[in-house]
Amino acid sequence: MDTRVALISGANRGIGAAIAEYLYHQGWQLSLGMRTPKRPKWDDEGRCHLFAYDATKGQEQAWVEEALARFGRIDALIPSAGIMTPKNVIEACDDDLDAMMEVNVKAPRRLAQAAWEPLKAHGCGRVILLASLSGLRVKSAGAGLYAMTKHATVALTHSLRQLGWDDGIRATAVCPGMVNTDMTQNADMPNAEKIDPNAIAASVVLLLNLPNNSSVAEFNINCTLEPCY
Repeated sequence: MDTRVALISGANRGIGAAIAEYLYHQGWQLSLGMRTPKRPKWDDEGRCHLFAYDATKGQEQAWVEEALARFGRIDALIPSAGIMTPKNVIEACDDDLDAMMEVNVKAPRRLAQAAWEPLKAHGCGRVILLASLSGLRVKSAGAGLYAMTKHATVALTHSLRQLGWDDGIRATAVCPGMVNTDMTQNADMPNAEKIDPNAIAASVVLLLNLPNNSSVAEFNINCTLEPCY
């Protein structure tokens, strides 16, 4: 297979940055979506394509067209940009929910829409959506609003999986628990006990390399003992 190409949003930090670095060292060509583009220090060969991407601006079509002009193909989408407003469903206002839905759900859908034909072209396109265990259960009232959007992310993944199956597109919702990123620094858990973003990256590489007849719909990763998760 020719060198594969992945588009990764939220690639400047956290899980997105870890995935990007991991794939880079696996030989992938990368188009990195960042609100403020900055070439990663590990890209010493200048192989990465950088795009000024804001998940609230509707730039997905432009990003896909620019990546295609650079690489000529798209094999995987990994929308990693995400936000969380720590409010329960009663105290939150519609603007709080709309902001999270825009970044966590609508932007990944638009990116898949823009890249759908290139993903179909080689019969083995891959879509990895960064969901959460909060997309499978609501563990606390304070995370209820965030959980609503991540349940929608999981539903989006299954919808893409159903739609793209016959064309070789395989979609997976990666659902981690508490990950050691900027988003969780105020959580009541030592960083050393949280999931390392590099472990998420390694899991994504595993999922991307699975053949079409070994599809994983949901991939759950946790750092604490919970029934079924």
